[in-house]
Amino acid sequence: MNKDWIEVTIITSTEAVEAVSAMLYNTGVEGVSILDPLDLIYRRDHTTDWDYFDESIIDTKSGVVIKGYYKKDQHFKKHLEEIKTGVNNLPSFGLDKGVGSVTAEKVNEEDWENNWKKYYKPLKVGEKIVIKPIWEDYNKNPGEIIVQLDPGMAFGTGSHETTRMCIKALERHVNADSTVFDIGTGSGILAITAAMLGAKKTVGVDLDPVAVDSAKQNVSYNDINNIEILYGDLLEVVKGKANIVIANIMADIIMFLTDQVKEVITKGGYFISSGIILCKKDEVINKLTKCGFTIEEINIEGEWVCIVAKL
Repeated sequence: MNKDWIEVTIITSTEAVEAVSAMLYNTGVEGVSILDPLDLIYRRDHTTDWDYFDESIIDTKSGVVIKGYYKKDQHFKKHLEEIKTGVNNLPSFGLDKGVGSVTAEKVNEEDWENNWKKYYKPLKVGEKIVIKPIWEDYNKNPGEIIVQLDPGMAFGTGSHETTRMCIKALERHVNADSTVFDIGTGSGILAITAAMLGAKKTVGVDLDPVAVDSAKQNVSYNDINNIEILYGDLLEVVKGKANIVIANIMADIIMFLTDQVKEVITKGGYFISSGIILCKKDEVINKLTKCGFTIEEINIEGEWVCIVAKL
């Protein structure tokens, strides 16, 4: 077996993390790691769940370091050019590309598989949910709900502001009668969280087959059977309606999907949307309002916004 991989390193801004991650998943990436110094600082200052905190890995001047791992094949050169073009085009979508550098080098499989794991430790989010990487030990406290996750293959680990805010919103709104649709499920973290919170039924949907496989694998690490992970577009694959639809994607995609989402939410149901950069907040609110939603909550962490709207 060939143990050599190509590591692509992108240095960008916090606000471009989800867009760059999406680029990687569209180019056959086999694994992704994200080191955002702002996330690390937040965890240092607001959580007590790390056994240690290595200050030397924080470099707020350089920006976010995203690493994608590829097998060296005939498609890699094309993928690399697509990534470089995508990063250079970020400003045209209103996103700061930061340093905007894209580099590639050969690495050994054992090195990258082990190195990125040191940045993921159990993290408590909200009142109950603890996101626990499958390789870490954690002593559960009374009332806590443990979501076990292998974040290696798809974006969504609980450490990013958008994911944290979505988890907190799910804690407030999921109950035993809830049917939850998670659009762009990624690692499956939000769908799994909804199921663990006791939702009657949860469906995670993603257009990326890598994400779907990862989400299904993550479901298997948790003791749940009220969840389904599907490949495809929301309206093409889901059946019936949901009390809660959650989308942690990007502002432009949320606005594009809002009309479709309205058709699959029950009257009085909630649309939880995040991945919204602060400068896009008013645009998303206007779109939701025009489609008949009432804005219930506007939650902000750093440069990110999570909106809870009621139909």
